[in-house]
Amino acid sequence: MTTTTTTAATTPVLAPVTAPAARRRRRSLAPGRRLPASRLIGPALLLALWAGASAAGRLDPGAIPAPWTVLRTAAHLWTDGTLTTDILTSLQRAGAGFAIGLTAGVVLALVSGLSRVGEALIDGSVQLNRAIPTLGLIPLFILWLGIGETFKIAIIAIVVYIPIYLNTHAALSGIDHRFVELAEVQGLSRLGFVRQIVIPGALPGFFVGLRLGVTGSWLGLVVLEQINATSGLGYLMFQAQNYGQSDVILVGLLVYGVFGLVSDSAVRIVERRVLSWRRTLSN
Repeated sequence: MTTTTTTAATTPVLAPVTAPAARRRRRSLAPGRRLPASRLIGPALLLALWAGASAAGRLDPGAIPAPWTVLRTAAHLWTDGTLTTDILTSLQRAGAGFAIGLTAGVVLALVSGLSRVGEALIDGSVQLNRAIPTLGLIPLFILWLGIGETFKIAIIAIVVYIPIYLNTHAALSGIDHRFVELAEVQGLSRLGFVRQIVIPGALPGFFVGLRLGVTGSWLGLVVLEQINATSGLGYLMFQAQNYGQSDVILVGLLVYGVFGLVSDSAVRIVERRVLSWRRTLSN
């Protein structure tokens, strides 16, 4: 018997060829994770520079008092009730004007954005109003409404409604017409169309206008409270100017700044939650 022995050829196992560029991690172009309390970093840095310059004697205490001097003045004004009364008065004025401006801006934007007749009647007038400096209307409004609280609230309302109208109307005009056709094919009613198409499409622009309106209400209040006012933060600052009290003026400015930052942050939080369905760079 003949035995045949077969020797299997040994095949070397080759390591897979890998491309370093393919394995390399792709660099992200997004801004990255949001830093905790990121909006407080800038103000904290400015406060630290202010304190450092004051401690080093680089700033004139008569023109720019040190932060601890301003805090002592604020504590004194708060203790004797002056600051509390002025803050409440300013909040009432800003709140009343903001509520009227918000309502007017949204209603006018909806009427103008959803109707060609409404757009013809409203948009041109609003654009004309936007071109006129709002604070330049103060003398005319004093003649019309008197020099009391009414004209102050009216000016604040105008400052607020213009950015809300412009941004909301722009968002409505930017809604893709294919969504309108889809709503017609689905047989949506007018109310259903507004609820499911118009409102979600207009919300991003509305929140941009809302943030601008909130800031504008505080900016207008600073000027208006220095005209025939007997209370309010602007009146407090105007009186301090007459007596050369720069620390009191800085107290008023810091309170305005805190109110503006808090209100803007509140709008941002609401916007982030309402528009959580969007995938944007900010979220």
